[in-house]
Amino acid sequence: MAAESHVSTGRDSLDQPTVETGDVGSKMLALSVEQSKPRTPATQAVEQISDMSEEASSQDGNGKVSRVIRIGTRKSQLARIQTDSVADKLKELYPDVHLEIVAMSTIGDKILDTALSKIGEKSLFTKELENALEKNEVDLVVHSLKDLPTSLPAGFTIGAVLKRENPNDAVVLHPSNAGKTLDTLPEKSVIGTSSLRRAAQLKKRFSHLEFKDIRGNLNTRLKKLDEKDDFAAIILAAAGLKRMGWENRISMILEPEDCMYAVGQGALAVEVRARDVDILEMVSVLHDPDTVLRCIAERAFLKQLEGGCSVPVAVHTKVTDSQLYLTGAVYSLDGSESLKETMQTSIAAADEQSMEKVDERAQRVGVTAVKLPAYSQDAAERLGIDLANLLLTKGAKEILTVARQLNDAR
Repeated sequence: MAAESHVSTGRDSLDQPTVETGDVGSKMLALSVEQSKPRTPATQAVEQISDMSEEASSQDGNGKVSRVIRIGTRKSQLARIQTDSVADKLKELYPDVHLEIVAMSTIGDKILDTALSKIGEKSLFTKELENALEKNEVDLVVHSLKDLPTSLPAGFTIGAVLKRENPNDAVVLHPSNAGKTLDTLPEKSVIGTSSLRRAAQLKKRFSHLEFKDIRGNLNTRLKKLDEKDDFAAIILAAAGLKRMGWENRISMILEPEDCMYAVGQGALAVEVRARDVDILEMVSVLHDPDTVLRCIAERAFLKQLEGGCSVPVAVHTKVTDSQLYLTGAVYSLDGSESLKETMQTSIAAADEQSMEKVDERAQRVGVTAVKLPAYSQDAAERLGIDLANLLLTKGAKEILTVARQLNDAR
């Protein structure tokens, strides 16, 4: 595993152009506690983590015992921006903490000439990071939630799901097509996307367009769009463009009526070792309740369908007045066949007895949310399973089986 430890600079040498991501201290995370300070919940969490082990610890000039905690991330510029944003939040919550960022390349970063749906790897962007987590080389890992399989390796859990950015997809037009929309692009214009989900939905909605695979990180894909005439436009996640500060490149946002999004899209996840209860407690304060419930429902839906990146599955969720709404759909590769349904459930307590239930550290589709009511999480998970079962009774398995076979044969 190729890993690089970046410390103290705030500007790091990356495979992509370096970007300033704000001051996160020295990018080292050493937990340091003064016993004289008031013992707030955050302080107590820091004390617990400091006591966990003397490994990777040091003593500063004031006699404070510090334990270095490392955050794993992919090397790409977007991944580093996302990781630094999480580190910023931890630093704000735990001022006595210093972070070390450990960046590494994953399978998905290295194989850039093949569509993700063709590689056949369930953990394209996570395996190397999870290997480092298993070997105690890092203590937590920041992912784009949509990259995480619905079943995690034994011993790991998602300890935090942060507030979701806009989960919708965005159209980025070639500079020569400025002012146009997908509707007004000329016949046979080529749209770049490696997502079967996006292509299946857009082929049906914009039948005059053609779709072609395009791989690479955001920088690479935008460069392919701008410097060549191969693509009239490309489709990217709006969240990534916004986090990169490239909102001005968004020509149009695709609303759910045109293109529903991927499970977990727009949300960041913090993966930890399930046994590290103190670190789990520390990162759990980053959970955004609505995002957690929406993503539990989405992940349960995908898991029940036995879906993944090799089949076109799309979702749309929202929380309104204590009701969680989930719309889910499956598509044939060309979008000619589809099944789409919406269900809802209450995420409020049904009675006082359910409110009194203590939420043990149970995982729901890989997520451990220790500060969220168990009844809300259970309701979200059931919603995803029930919607998937409804689609399965209507023929979803047959549509996805054919889509998978055709994709493998391409």
